[in-house]
Amino acid sequence: MARRLITISAVVCLVGTIYLLSHRTTQLPLTPAYNPKGADEPLSLTAFYTAVPYTSSWSSWWHPERLRGAGTGLIGVGWNILYHLGGNGPWIEKVDGIVEGGIGTPDGCRVEQIHMMSRHAERFPTKSAGGRMLDLLERIRATGQKLGGDLKFVNDWQYFTSDPSNHFEQLTTTGPFAGTLEAFTTGVKLRTRYGHLLESGPSNTNLWASDSNRVIDTARYFSAGFFGLKWQDLATLHVIPETAERGADTLTPGDTCRNYIADKQHGHDYGAAMLVKFRSTYLPTIADRLERQNPYIRFTDAEVYSMQEMCGFETIIRGSSPWCDVFTRKDWANFEYARDVIHYYRAGPGNPFGPIMGHLWLNATTQLLKKGPSAGPFFFSFVHDGDIIPLLAALPLPASGDDLPVTHRPSKHEYQTSQLVPMGGRIIFERLSCRARDSSSASKTSSAPEHFVRININDGIVALPSCHNGPGSSCPLAAFEKLVARRGQELGDFREVCGLSTNDKSGITFLHQ
Repeated sequence: MARRLITISAVVCLVGTIYLLSHRTTQLPLTPAYNPKGADEPLSLTAFYTAVPYTSSWSSWWHPERLRGAGTGLIGVGWNILYHLGGNGPWIEKVDGIVEGGIGTPDGCRVEQIHMMSRHAERFPTKSAGGRMLDLLERIRATGQKLGGDLKFVNDWQYFTSDPSNHFEQLTTTGPFAGTLEAFTTGVKLRTRYGHLLESGPSNTNLWASDSNRVIDTARYFSAGFFGLKWQDLATLHVIPETAERGADTLTPGDTCRNYIADKQHGHDYGAAMLVKFRSTYLPTIADRLERQNPYIRFTDAEVYSMQEMCGFETIIRGSSPWCDVFTRKDWANFEYARDVIHYYRAGPGNPFGPIMGHLWLNATTQLLKKGPSAGPFFFSFVHDGDIIPLLAALPLPASGDDLPVTHRPSKHEYQTSQLVPMGGRIIFERLSCRARDSSSASKTSSAPEHFVRININDGIVALPSCHNGPGSSCPLAAFEKLVARRGQELGDFREVCGLSTNDKSGITFLHQ
């Protein structure tokens, strides 16, 4: 009898499994699975496990301080809040403006060298942003009133750290989007992808991190994933100071370019000024709505903006956030664009200093790409988002166009920082060695391979607008060298533009194996 029951149970399980796998519209509520492009079709069971390879279900990431059911409405079919946090959220794959076909190596090609510049992994808020959040919560408490409407949850909500002085600006260590987990996972991903380079690598590999705890910790967790737990036997992490005296020999040119710091109109502060202009076009309407629900308190633009920031940071730490549900999809589209504006004008294409700051690392990397594997198989640099943005501007990627307006949000624009510099965001330059075909006969194969440069941004292959005629929309290495050299001539000398002495170093010298 028992054997018969077991047989019946097995049949039921088998039939159920077949049904789930054959019905591609099976929905899986409250899981981290999502369609990143926001398509209306729900994910199949197979797609769910493909999208989330290292976790079984959302419930396995239960957090004791996460409000039940809060913040889940904005991650699901047709919409994903993670793609609208403007760099204030977890790492996400780039899905817009990429080459079709995935990140696999083009047929007939082999990756023989890689260069990565990576942002630190997921972190707590900075001291300044976190301080504004705490000030907002204290002002709410000082009213002595219970909040209602969309903010009713705040009455029972606790801030996502009880130890801000030690947590602010550091990597997060809890939840499915923990910075420690993301950095380690990235190391494992790249070992999986480029493991063949380890065989030809040096006995000790150099890698670099700017002098910030969260950046250094990211490099360490990454190294454990890429090299193994005893990574210090195989690699040496070099910490590059984030100080002004480094001049051009730096990973953080925003700290060494004196004119960029001193120019209060079009230097570092330009982005913040343009942000204030744009957010004044949408935040007052939100403040009006919240005031109607809570007549005894009027929130400023900066306070409403802090509420939107808390959505991303709490999601990173607890897995979801009720702050996300306070705002409409239009509100989030505006927040995302606000983040685009600040980066675009602070160190990106809209800032006169941005591209030349990014050209330092780009030029040094190009020289290594030119030398090829003899210079070393891989080069890993870890920095901040404010250092990757100038690099992209130097290429330029995305393609240069009209400056971003601050009077309104355009219906469509290519400059999307959510997909360029999320927490843990990275850009990888691959040197490809591909079989060359003899020009005299399509059936013959030349013995000398051809070399190309392919660009991977957050696991999406991106084509350079002016050079993408190689395999997989890569750029011929010789053409890439000319492109970077020509760009350097257009931008000028870093020392001269930044107001440095001619005795200062003219470029990066530490990138070598």
